[in-house]
Amino acid sequence: MGVSESGYHAWRIRPPSRREQEDTVLLEKIREIHYRYRQACGSDKTWRLLNAQGTSCGRHRVARLRRAHGIEANRMKRFRGSYAARNSEPAADNILDRQFSATYPDQTWVTDTTFIPTRQGMLFLAVVIDLYARQIVGWSMSASNNTSLVCDALSMAITHREPEAGLVHHSDRGSTYTSAQYKALMTEYDMIISMSRVGNCHDNAVAESFFANLKNELTFHHDFKTRQEARSEIFDYIELFYNRKRPHQTLNYVSPVEYETMQAVA
Repeated sequence: MGVSESGYHAWRIRPPSRREQEDTVLLEKIREIHYRYRQACGSDKTWRLLNAQGTSCGRHRVARLRRAHGIEANRMKRFRGSYAARNSEPAADNILDRQFSATYPDQTWVTDTTFIPTRQGMLFLAVVIDLYARQIVGWSMSASNNTSLVCDALSMAITHREPEAGLVHHSDRGSTYTSAQYKALMTEYDMIISMSRVGNCHDNAVAESFFANLKNELTFHHDFKTRQEARSEIFDYIELFYNRKRPHQTLNYVSPVEYETMQAVA
């Protein structure tokens, strides 16, 4: 190997350098953030969280340590809709037109539905998201993907937020969102109806992004024995983690609740 015997033995007993000792301490903090935030943060977000907590370090150093020790954010395979679904006409005009921002709370809501597999069968989840702070303002879970599921989520959002007339409500054109019961609820509160093209995830990207995060950070890595077990975990994810704790890049790396509170007192 081209190394002298004395040099080899000196290397074996040499104590770790100051840099190596600092890397060991930093690595433990990286691991702590990795598991506290449900293994969801990449290198950039981990670096920002470290600095926000008072640990001064470089972005590339964090990336190097994560890479060297196999620390990676959980991810799942992406889904792509069929050509026919992506090119169908909407049931209502796409008023939102991919403008995924709002200047004040409860100006624009987006909503969607997904399913979570359990050993008991599917659990369906409907959410309503306020685009201003990306906060989940309404949600509902059920064993059936029906009109009651989406109406309950919207009713929760209305009860908690009390939106003014003229709120833009954006969804896909699924049968639950185009049902007479759901349209009547939107009309009762003078909401402006906007709908995506069927199967076009980009028209409802914020809702799709939330579901991707939910599955990457929770459901994709769990084997739920019952629907009730899944309900409890999803409730904890939405109310205790996502809304109140999870940092968002679009919100300058604070949680939805923190962002809305900060803007209210600004």
